[in-house]
Amino acid sequence: MKKLRVGIIGQGRSGRNIHVASLKRSNAADRFEIAAITDLIPERCLETRSEFPDCKVFADYQQMLQDRTLDLIVNASFSHQHVPISLEAMDAGFHVLCEKPLAKTTIEADRAIAKSREKGLVFAVFQEARFDPTFRKVLEICRSGILGRIVMARFTRNNSARRWDWQTQRERNGGALLNTGSHSLDQALKLFGDVIPERIFCCMDRVNSFGNAEDHIKLVFSREGCPTIDFEVSSCAPYSPPRFQVYGEFGGLSGTPGHVEWKYYCPEEAPSRQLVVEPLPNRSYCNEKLPWHCLTWNDAGEHDTAWLGEQFYVNLYEVLLNNGTLEVTLDEVRRQISIIEECFRQNPQNL
Repeated sequence: MKKLRVGIIGQGRSGRNIHVASLKRSNAADRFEIAAITDLIPERCLETRSEFPDCKVFADYQQMLQDRTLDLIVNASFSHQHVPISLEAMDAGFHVLCEKPLAKTTIEADRAIAKSREKGLVFAVFQEARFDPTFRKVLEICRSGILGRIVMARFTRNNSARRWDWQTQRERNGGALLNTGSHSLDQALKLFGDVIPERIFCCMDRVNSFGNAEDHIKLVFSREGCPTIDFEVSSCAPYSPPRFQVYGEFGGLSGTPGHVEWKYYCPEEAPSRQLVVEPLPNRSYCNEKLPWHCLTWNDAGEHDTAWLGEQFYVNLYEVLLNNGTLEVTLDEVRRQISIIEECFRQNPQNL
């Protein structure tokens, strides 16, 4: 199997702890070789270099882009640099995998997408949560039809915590919506369907952040014929609901990482009913026992972020060498950014 040579821009939490960790896993390591790294803090390159002695260390990413032996550039720079550096890498003739969030506006996203098409290069955005086994199980259940029409789905990423790093800065495209929220928003849109919402409401607040970006978001969007999406990311929620909740016509589900439980009834098994317009006997309320079916699923494996990244890289390899299709398409990424853009338009204090 041919190995593709990868250059990674950035050796911080993402570049080192996610991308290097993902590429070290067996299925990714069979397909990719970490051939070059760079970081604004040179000492952060030493750990990766010690594991991969043949890996080149560059003083900056501009020097890396002069290395014509590389096949793929991974852009794990600061979030506000994702589009500019990706454009430079594509101008230099490289396929690019860019960390999320790609951008804050559709104008920025369109520049990167247009460049990839102009150059005939593969450009992908690292949304590895699409491969989360729990989310995939939720999606499978919803698409099976056993819950009937999906009326609403809730996606929640809450905790109670303070934060004081660069990802709390608006000028660096920080904040909970672009950072943590982009994972759940990608999943929510996959369940929602391949259409643009007709109605979007978003409320943002800054509560426990030491920076100037939001750390509390409530987002609701809907469209005729699609489930209503109730989306929440908050740093001030010590009592958080399950990460996934689905309300369906014939039942619903609840999911936390590694565990899903759902219940439903079959309409043909339910008691026969018809509308009664007269007062019910004995001033009674409508009351019946439905024949519920209750099921559970538990993830049998240990699927951490590096495992999710490994799945993303395997998919990317098929795209680069075997004319495969990206699991997370650029059209899907752009749709996500269009919703993020509307959220900031409704909350100008967070622009």
